[in-house]
Amino acid sequence: MDRVTLVTTRTDIALLFPGQGSQTPDMRDDVARELPDLLDRCIELVGEDPFARVDESTRFAQPAIFCASMAGWHRSDAEPTMAAGHSLGEIGALTAAGVLELDDALQLVVLRGKLMAEADDSGSMLALLGGTIEDAEAIAQAAGVTVANDNAPGQVVLSGERGALEEAEEAAREYNVRARPLDVAGAFHSPRMGPAVEPFREALAEVKLGDPSFPVYCGATAAPFTDVHTELAEALIRPVRWRETFLALVNAGAEDFVETGPGTVLSKMARRITKETANA
Repeated sequence: MDRVTLVTTRTDIALLFPGQGSQTPDMRDDVARELPDLLDRCIELVGEDPFARVDESTRFAQPAIFCASMAGWHRSDAEPTMAAGHSLGEIGALTAAGVLELDDALQLVVLRGKLMAEADDSGSMLALLGGTIEDAEAIAQAAGVTVANDNAPGQVVLSGERGALEEAEEAAREYNVRARPLDVAGAFHSPRMGPAVEPFREALAEVKLGDPSFPVYCGATAAPFTDVHTELAEALIRPVRWRETFLALVNAGAEDFVETGPGTVLSKMARRITKETANA
């Protein structure tokens, strides 16, 4: 399995929980093998098997990826000192740290996916490959869209109405930046997710929180969570500052990184971030 390891000494370990777009063909088998009861509960809450429709909607993708991440954490022998999650992955990270009970977390994920799927039917996302974060911000401003994810050097994602994203594609050419439309049915991490915030906040308010066994970093602030209910709700409309969040883990002493979920999306981002840091 291709996981990122920055050094061979296992000093301070940080867990990384991926978000949407990290699904793999075999992740259902992993869940069935590691956490069969969680798979059954997920199917019960969603109303059908989400793994069969993971590419169709965020409503199915989110619970499927969350369960796969929990299966990865379950089979891991890592003893973490901190963790972070990319968007959806924050709920997995908080669960691993003992802040959320597993069933509470799964119910939140199922609701989150449903609310986000219903919040916006005319938005999407656009990946900008190459250029700087300043280029991405200028392109977003020119097209009237939002910088949704600052993932890594040369990898920024914009979010907004589909017509406006087409304008962003045109603007990107002026900056010699490649633009690639993403196959998502919603402008995630933008104001267009606004209708999902309050109902998700209300559901979060009903969930009892435990004390974290290690710090979990929030992708919207690039700092440890201080108000889980508020920060998880507002994360729906706030950009994911993943590059800064990863560097905050490094600055906090993380020397080894374990990506617990399906795929290697975060591992690849980590290599890009650390390469830029080394060359700075």
